[in-house]
Amino acid sequence: MADFTMKTDADGVAIITWDTQGKSMNVLNLDALAELEACIDQALADDAVKGVIVTSGKEGSFAGGMDLNVIAKMKEMAGDSPAQGLMDGIMHMHTVLRKIERAGMDPKTLKGGKPVACAMPGTGLGIGFEIPLACHRIFVADNPKAKIGLPEIMVGIFPGAGGTTRLVRKMGAMTASPFLLEGKLSDPKKALSAGLIDEVVPADELMAKAKDWVLSEPRIVKPWDEKGYKMPGGAPYHPAGFMTFVGASAMVHGKTKGVYPAAKALLQAVYEGALVPFDTALKVEARNFVNVLMNPSSAAMIRSLFINKEALEKGANRPDVADQTVKKVGILGAGMMGAGIAYVSANAGIEVVLIDARQDAADKGKSYSEGILDKGISRKKVTEGKKQEVLDRITATTDYAALEGCDLIVEAVFEDVGVKAGVTEKTEAVIPADAIFATTTSTLPITELAKASKRPDQFIGIHFFSPVDKMLLVEIIKGEKTGDVAVAKALDFVRQIRKTPIVVNDARFFYANRCILPYGTEGIRMVREGVSPVLVENAAKLVGMPIGPLQLTDVTSIDLNASIARATKAAMGDAYADDDTAEVLFWLEGEGRLGRKSNAGFYAYDDKGKRMGLWDGIAAKYPEADDQPSLTEVQHRLLFAQVLEAVRALEDGVLEDIREGDVGAILGWGFAPWSGGPFSWLDILGTPYAAERCDELAKTYGDRFATPALLREMADKGQSFYGRFGEGVDSKAA
Repeated sequence: MADFTMKTDADGVAIITWDTQGKSMNVLNLDALAELEACIDQALADDAVKGVIVTSGKEGSFAGGMDLNVIAKMKEMAGDSPAQGLMDGIMHMHTVLRKIERAGMDPKTLKGGKPVACAMPGTGLGIGFEIPLACHRIFVADNPKAKIGLPEIMVGIFPGAGGTTRLVRKMGAMTASPFLLEGKLSDPKKALSAGLIDEVVPADELMAKAKDWVLSEPRIVKPWDEKGYKMPGGAPYHPAGFMTFVGASAMVHGKTKGVYPAAKALLQAVYEGALVPFDTALKVEARNFVNVLMNPSSAAMIRSLFINKEALEKGANRPDVADQTVKKVGILGAGMMGAGIAYVSANAGIEVVLIDARQDAADKGKSYSEGILDKGISRKKVTEGKKQEVLDRITATTDYAALEGCDLIVEAVFEDVGVKAGVTEKTEAVIPADAIFATTTSTLPITELAKASKRPDQFIGIHFFSPVDKMLLVEIIKGEKTGDVAVAKALDFVRQIRKTPIVVNDARFFYANRCILPYGTEGIRMVREGVSPVLVENAAKLVGMPIGPLQLTDVTSIDLNASIARATKAAMGDAYADDDTAEVLFWLEGEGRLGRKSNAGFYAYDDKGKRMGLWDGIAAKYPEADDQPSLTEVQHRLLFAQVLEAVRALEDGVLEDIREGDVGAILGWGFAPWSGGPFSWLDILGTPYAAERCDELAKTYGDRFATPALLREMADKGQSFYGRFGEGVDSKAA
């Protein structure tokens, strides 16, 4: 059955319905595009058709976007000329949407033509909003949960099916910028007030309102097709427009640091497109869009942040066991971590028992949820009714008997093996025999903690990132005896609270901390060597890291990092290789500079905790060397320090799927999102060059940069990581 079908009613209105087969939300592929074009051609050619309504067969949504596999198909179909294949494919999409927009009118007189309305039952994203933008009027059902916009920039591309050009001509570059450059999404009423759509109507009146408009003989010529059209806010050569584009260029480069090709290409498409007629502007947009699609960075971002992230969220690595949806969760410990987990759980509709040793501490943990909800109310994102609903799901208590009936326990007490063992034994005495026990920890071995449990197969680690309500990643850690049901329960819970899960095996620091700790360590080591702290911090930001290694150390706290250094040294003995870094940490700790929490660390802070710049005491203690390394040298040290740990984690079997390695790195600690993650970055470099660069770094700076055996083998064979492990093949089977 076709994705697009058309029926003409008795009043001569052709209703084109989009209903992608086998999908809960519409997505556009090449076959569907051909069907849409055929329906439009038929409607325009039929004299009995007075006008057209394009709508969706999905309840509550119009379309979720483009099937991104279309891009690969366009490249494949073009053989040796992938760029030309993409250009031809994109221009054909422009032709179809332009056909909707011109609707059969005379190209010279702009007379004739049939009105085309879009009736959106709800959410329209990407191409799901670009098609409506090509229609003459956009009606949207009053559905508060619906989201409308163009989020492509978030996955490394930009709206390339006319959305960029149409939105700028509709609203002006300045007004359109948050929707294009930030991927801002709006509910229907906000979309209406912003000028994105034309009408918000009751859901049960959607089709009737659209039909009334179609039959009203409206004027359908778009403003940009009218003679004498002037761009809102001014074109680039207009004084006001000139200032807009100068400001936009500075803003884009300030935010992206030049490492995200899509933002720069989008700005170029807008600027150049504004200088030429509309149809030429579409070609300019297509050219820039193809340029982005051919960039390996964009391909990597799409793969990691869209395709792989979605696959993991849908359970790509979930064991084949029955549904383990959590109905009632018990949370042990009402500190920041426990309170955050209680909030996201209750907000997802799960009954929560929040336990602490003292009632006032338990109540304070519950009040954390109240604080978040109150902020939501002040921003008009949460209602009083919703707030009460969420709070009513949380029972704050000291009584372990309240855990009766919980099918999942999440323990979030102090990071101490003895303390955790005590609450494990106490909890297992009252919970059901089939309940799963999850411990939250960032460093303690899960296998060791499971020794306190009488049911080690039902014991698992869950590493949340702080703050829980904002961070998107959850790291699930399997102990030696953890069973499939426990893994499935953890994965289903993470899905319920709308986070992205990765599953790893037990080892010191698991996966995320194993990779991020060397980032901070390498930055600190460079400072001790005499590398300018300013160079270290800015090199990190200019390669796409969200914050520099010194700022990260301040944020996570210097005393915590010093504690980790002591514990690691005690565990590793003579094998410990970070004495230089530890020296700096211990010195700062001794000076009482514990990081942001004490308003003193690598950075200086004012009384309100605002960073004022790097502390000048660092340069006094560790003077800057006369000869400074190149920017690229510093960046390679910072990135390879992380990436090589990711490869070793794969070698060791801690990481079983490189998709989890890439998605986890970006969502967990912000690893250069433009790269697609550690393994994608190595593929962009090419494994032969990566191995060669490791050899150079190891020769100059030490064995921590030694090429892992797996990387060496792949370099010798000319293999890429996604060529070898792309479908989630277990590393132990490699």
